[in-house]
Amino acid sequence: MIKTYGLTHLNLEVADPEASLRFYEQMFGVKEYFRDENSIQVQGPGEKDVLAFVRSDNAGVVGGISHFGFRVMAPEDVGSAIETARSMGAAILKAGEFAPGYPYVYIADPDGYEIEIWYE
Repeated sequence: MIKTYGLTHLNLEVADPEASLRFYEQMFGVKEYFRDENSIQVQGPGEKDVLAFVRSDNAGVVGGISHFGFRVMAPEDVGSAIETARSMGAAILKAGEFAPGYPYVYIADPDGYEIEIWYE
């Protein structure tokens, strides 16, 4: 077994890296730390998380990964996530509870990638 910091980054093919940056800044508080002519990389929300937004004609094309998720720290944070997503015009795909007291919501980012936000 090798030792790692865990899953450290996702590379998302997007139509507009600036639009993705604004969405993830407002939704999750990410911070830009690198950019070039075709991509923007951000850190957060976790200490070692990295998201890369790479301009591509394949933006939003879903392959073998159906969604990715962010775990929130309190059940009421899911409600706040729904309010924030709605205020940004993001699509709310579905919401509910896995079990009493364990809420979730699935939203779509600007390219249509499905994001799960849940409390556990």
